[in-house]
Amino acid sequence: MQARKKYVLLGLCACCWLVLFYCGGGVQLRLLRLLTHHRSDVLRPWPNWTDRAYLPRYAHLDELQTDPGSAESPRQRRQAWSTIYRDSRCRMDTCFDFSRCRRRGREGFRVYIYPAEKGDRVSESYRKILTSIAESRYYTPDPREACLFVLGIDTLDRDQLSGQFVPNMDERIRSFPSWNDGRNHLIFNLYSGTWPNYTEDLGFNVGQAILAKASLNTEHFRPGFDVSIPLFSRDHPQKGGERGWLLRNTTPPRRKYLLMFKGKRYLTGIGSDTRNALHHIHNGKDIVSLTTCRHGKDWEKHKDARCDHDNLEYERFDYQELLHNSTFCLVPRGRRLGSFRFLESLQAACIPVLLSNGWELPFSDVIQWNQAVIEGDERLLLQVPSTVRAVPNKRVLQLRQRTQMLWDAYFSSVDKIVLTTLEIIKDRVFSHVSRNRYMWNSLPGGLLVLPEFSTHLAHFPFYYLGLGVSPGHEFTAVIHAVSPLVSQSQPIMKLLQVVSRSKYCSQIIILWNSEKPPPSRSKWPPMPVPLVVTDSRRKTTSRFLPHVAIETEAVLSLDEDTVLLTSEVNFAFLVWRSFPDRIVGYPPRSHFWDPLKHAWGYTSKWTNEYSIVLTGAAFYHSRYYNFLFSHYLPQSLRTLVDRTSNCEDILMNFLVSAATHLPPVKVAQRKQYKEVPPPQGTKSAPWANPEHFTQRQECVNTFASWFGYMPLVHSQLRLDPVLFKDQVSVLRKKYKDLERA
Repeated sequence: MQARKKYVLLGLCACCWLVLFYCGGGVQLRLLRLLTHHRSDVLRPWPNWTDRAYLPRYAHLDELQTDPGSAESPRQRRQAWSTIYRDSRCRMDTCFDFSRCRRRGREGFRVYIYPAEKGDRVSESYRKILTSIAESRYYTPDPREACLFVLGIDTLDRDQLSGQFVPNMDERIRSFPSWNDGRNHLIFNLYSGTWPNYTEDLGFNVGQAILAKASLNTEHFRPGFDVSIPLFSRDHPQKGGERGWLLRNTTPPRRKYLLMFKGKRYLTGIGSDTRNALHHIHNGKDIVSLTTCRHGKDWEKHKDARCDHDNLEYERFDYQELLHNSTFCLVPRGRRLGSFRFLESLQAACIPVLLSNGWELPFSDVIQWNQAVIEGDERLLLQVPSTVRAVPNKRVLQLRQRTQMLWDAYFSSVDKIVLTTLEIIKDRVFSHVSRNRYMWNSLPGGLLVLPEFSTHLAHFPFYYLGLGVSPGHEFTAVIHAVSPLVSQSQPIMKLLQVVSRSKYCSQIIILWNSEKPPPSRSKWPPMPVPLVVTDSRRKTTSRFLPHVAIETEAVLSLDEDTVLLTSEVNFAFLVWRSFPDRIVGYPPRSHFWDPLKHAWGYTSKWTNEYSIVLTGAAFYHSRYYNFLFSHYLPQSLRTLVDRTSNCEDILMNFLVSAATHLPPVKVAQRKQYKEVPPPQGTKSAPWANPEHFTQRQECVNTFASWFGYMPLVHSQLRLDPVLFKDQVSVLRKKYKDLERA
């Protein structure tokens, strides 16, 4: 009986609990809905995940990162991208015709530019790009020889609101006979999309063309196919460009300001979230983060409560002063992922701190950006100050030095940006003869390391020190002869005897450049080393051509009337072994800037400063620099040298200094060193011609114009033997003869 009562009581309790749950819960839910209807800003109930009516209120992550004013959803943007870039899976193996590039072996990489149509407007930036290609060693005017095609139509600005926008692109490019759905075509672009989304839509179907594009998103970047390039201004120089601002061994490594940014703040639209938050890290002391909303025509209509204060603070600091005096520079995204701040901070040796999620960095295929920049996260802005404070001084110096190397090698001019793009594509086409990452990320940079010469690091003189490689122990003497052999007493005969007695000389090559044919071997004196006479008539540049007969790394380049001692030759060679990437020699010359003529000048006066060592008596790394002279320099400069029979030594100094960013090395020589007047009946020496000096003045300016800057570097260094000119016994000196003449 007691058990029945217990079961009945439990049943009644269960029924009451169910009634309260269904009825009372409904009343509470209706009350809750009523309260949230009137006080929605105070109380928001968690959704019932089983009720599908609530699910649409919760957006996808991509949608949460999209500006509310955007007209397109992420799904629509992806659909638009897939429509325009139908070949988003393109790779070199699937969308590139290698056969067009291998018709002539290694020489097959040629670039053709479509001629511009009448009435086409071309922006200044695109004109610079086309000029860089047209003046490069890869340009061809014949489309049948082309491996790569570049449009003559300006594709840099594809913003429909821009005055540079070119309409009807699909229709126009399909009319090109070689278009072939974009295969083997290269398209340059800096700006894509338009307000408010600024998508990567170019407004036409690029097909299977390679994109060389700024502000590329990692989602749309086709690895190993597209090339990400930096965003550069229309004022970016065509050639050369300014050098980086970092002086060698600048200490202390940290500057006045730890972190800086000064730029626009967007009140609405894409990119506004990141820049609107920058004021949170500004302390006005070692962190200066300044923004202004005073830009655009109607900025006052959209200004917020912070605008007036920000604008006042913005005017307190000078941008150039901040660049020069900051250790780190914030590079936040703008409307697009890229920013002009990126190149500006690289040049200023202000370590870039990137806040641009999803940005494929420029030339990311070959450049190791973790050695030059700090990549932040837009969502973790407040952690940036503590992150940069934690970077040790040694790392700061490494990062700053790397920014300068990359700026000088790849970004200081439009020429370098375009040539780097072409070289990356060329390395993909000829992957078996291409540069490795060490070459791209070490001095002098990939543009001055030609893989056609070698892909082995130990074959390049500027890598010897880093690899622990020692240069060879022998040299080849190359004598440039222009006078016919009429007497056994001519200077060249004595020179042969002096050089051949050097214990480091392996052979002597005479480049015969006289109008008369070279004499037979019996006319030359007997020597302890092999003698080779090469007919090189009517070509002054022949002394710097890659000669098969040269088997050593080092070459002693000599004019026929040079007067030297064997001890001078031996000492200079030992010095060169310590500086194998430079020109090491005797007779110095210098350049200077003439403010009255607004031109470079050339002087042969004996002073304590020099920037040129004449190759009439100098050691240099012949294997690589001869190859670079023949394959890197344009034919126009070599033709100028051959036409004037002058300036080849100046041109080689330009080339070596451009590669090393260092001056040549002068060694001790006798004060009596002079060019001996030629014997009667022989051709007069070139320096005796009154026009000789004038031509050299003109050459200096012509060469500087092609390089886009003055690569020659002044030096006051002269290396002498130990105890040279010291008041000690001659018996204690190794090179006694140097002081007797």
